[in-house]
Amino acid sequence: MTSKAWTRWQDWVALVIGVLAALSPLVVATSAGAAWALVVLGVLIAVAALWSLASPGSVASEYAHIVFGVLLFISPWVLTYSDLSGASWTSWIAGVLAVIAGATAVPVATAQHRSIAGQH
Repeated sequence: MTSKAWTRWQDWVALVIGVLAALSPLVVATSAGAAWALVVLGVLIAVAALWSLASPGSVASEYAHIVFGVLLFISPWVLTYSDLSGASWTSWIAGVLAVIAGATAVPVATAQHRSIAGQH
């Protein structure tokens, strides 16, 4: 199964997740560490999603979603803001959803990559 650029739903979902995570410090109580984690990792998820949307055969961009999602998920404990429920829950939910979006897109991106590689 192959897909055209800018059409894979998983990448659009990851883009929305990244943007919402990056903007969440505007609406949830955060500390400096929480704000940095949400903004930086949210932007990185969004950038990886744009990369995936533009290059549907890029498997690395899907793994980037997964890595950034895991980092976002563990950030409340690592950056010690697990006592801030809004920021923590945003990190946990956005992190899990980013991992799911990336993991469901890996097989599709792999098939697209193999299709492109087979044409050369």
